[in-house]
Amino acid sequence: MFADEVRERVRRARVQLVAALDAEDAYGAALAEGELDDALRVAREHDIRTDDGMGGA
Repeated sequence: MFADEVRERVRRARVQLVAALDAEDAYGAALAEGELDDALRVAREHDIRTDDGMGGA
């Protein structure tokens, strides 16, 4: 289901961002942040609730 895939993409991007920040990897954090921003944009455009229960936020 599309909504599940979008939610999983958001979840993975959040995990990657936390890992990069923990590793003090500025480049990895920038990439993960970009992926998270894009995934949240897709969620918002399709009114998909994300892990935090907010529509695309």
